[in-house]
Amino acid sequence: MDFDFAAEQPKLVQLLIGVAAFLVVVAVILLLVDRAPMRRRAWPHATILLLPAVALLGIGLVVPAVRTTLLSFMSGDGRDWVGLDNYAWMFTQPEALTVLRNTLIWVLLVPLLVTTVGLVYAVLVDRTRFESIAKSLVFLPMAISFVGAGIIWRFVYAYRADDQDQIGLLNQLVVSLGGQPQQWLQEPPLNTLFLIVVMVWIQAGFATVVLSAAIKGIPPEIIEAARLDGASPAQMFFRVTLPSIRSAVIVVLVTQSIGTLKLFDIVRTMTGGQFDTSVIANEMYNQAFRYGETGKGAALAVFLFVLVTPIVIYQIRRRREVR
Repeated sequence: MDFDFAAEQPKLVQLLIGVAAFLVVVAVILLLVDRAPMRRRAWPHATILLLPAVALLGIGLVVPAVRTTLLSFMSGDGRDWVGLDNYAWMFTQPEALTVLRNTLIWVLLVPLLVTTVGLVYAVLVDRTRFESIAKSLVFLPMAISFVGAGIIWRFVYAYRADDQDQIGLLNQLVVSLGGQPQQWLQEPPLNTLFLIVVMVWIQAGFATVVLSAAIKGIPPEIIEAARLDGASPAQMFFRVTLPSIRSAVIVVLVTQSIGTLKLFDIVRTMTGGQFDTSVIANEMYNQAFRYGETGKGAALAVFLFVLVTPIVIYQIRRRREVR
């Protein structure tokens, strides 16, 4: 394949201009920092160094957020003012309500299941002989992208007719037990639960690592005192281990909640949002870029932002309290 320098020249020129502009900005910052007076340099330095970040934050976050909010009150082509019609559609139309219901199911189940699986696994492998190997195995799915995991699990759920050999692991197990193969990803509402399994499979390793580190941080004196008092394994877990790692559990729950609200890749890869499996992020993409309904897509984006914001604020406050 030949490289046409003439055709690519405008792009190369733009790249060079961008690199040159970056170098100029860096040089100006270094010059200003170097010439700032030695006394009370903290504020000048902080202002100079923060200005580029604030500018990028405004261009990349504030301006798009304001524009998206305005578009949520506009028609699909972004020309006519429709007020709250897009939000009314979101909370009244059956297809939109299905999306909100699915998102709620994801947010309720995924953080709970991920935290539970990670906690149980962390407790079981804690201080065992093959602890490092066990943690590595459960953490491996974290190295796979959501798209890659979606493709893998599509093969797990793959369906073929009764008279054909099954290539899907789940259907092969069902057939070997005398059952009939099922189209797992096309049968609502169970298909949403099968998609949730993929997310739990990926994120359980993260929860295991975080919670295992918290368990190892429990003072040995507390554990020894509980054992001397005759505490059973169940009492040790619920009255010693769990209260001691409460902060780590909350971190996992909050992190998974935010990640689940923004979920897009798994649904997009495995079902495309069909068969009543769509969630807010996927439907936002469909409305804005596939159906040409920019207003509805923007309204979904604003609603998603509203849902994520309280969780982020709560996490920031918790970190301040810990400090």
